[in-house]
Amino acid sequence: MGSLVISESKDGISYIHLNRPERYNALNLEMLEELNRTLEEVEKNEDKVVILSGEGNAFCSGGDISMMDRLTVYDEFAAVMDTIGKITLKLYLMPKIVISAIQGSAVGLGLSYALTADFVVAQQEAKFGMLFIGIGLVPDGGGHFLIKERIGTQQAKQFIWSLQQIDAIRAKKMGLIDELTSDRVIPYTIQLANKLNQAPILSMLETKMLYHTRQKESLMDYLEAEKEAQWKLRNTLDHKEGVHAFLEKRKPAFQGK
Repeated sequence: MGSLVISESKDGISYIHLNRPERYNALNLEMLEELNRTLEEVEKNEDKVVILSGEGNAFCSGGDISMMDRLTVYDEFAAVMDTIGKITLKLYLMPKIVISAIQGSAVGLGLSYALTADFVVAQQEAKFGMLFIGIGLVPDGGGHFLIKERIGTQQAKQFIWSLQQIDAIRAKKMGLIDELTSDRVIPYTIQLANKLNQAPILSMLETKMLYHTRQKESLMDYLEAEKEAQWKLRNTLDHKEGVHAFLEKRKPAFQGK
């Protein structure tokens, strides 16, 4: 089996590609662990810009639902959630300019990871959604914190509660993403990365770290609260119904229980 996360360094830019295209880059345990290790390596190199992208027709469709459904013991569940949180923190506190390049869809945990970036660049036809509510859960990977930072609490609630995926044009108007392109997203993102490498990037990084290090404790609080909320909600009838409906490709019949 090939690598689930591909990384390379070229011309002062680190590239991290999620590489499970046949599953729309859904994040299973092996992929999460590989992404965590990759980020540790990238953090140590000399590049000042990182591009995070997904292979194939999607950026990332979120956490692999079959993986989460197997985690019936709290310690195992908590270990996976802690790995998810470590990745969020590494991306958010990366002492480099991080750009997420979105094509296809960025959903659930995939969207949380995309929003850790300093620049979120999207192809015009891209789609965005949290969609956890469809299986009776709440966002994880720091999704509550990251969405609130970009669009405020009230709009964040409405977006999280929605079962809809929004298009990139609407996401740009909301402030959820930063830049749109009608062309292929990777070439556009590389152009942006090259411009950043020609800017006084050390000054930019000082500003980034000044903001982000002071938000670290708040983000960690959200990650811990999301973990506990997910565990609590996993035992509800609505969650079980949401998962069954998803797997059976039908509309769920929630009961508020």
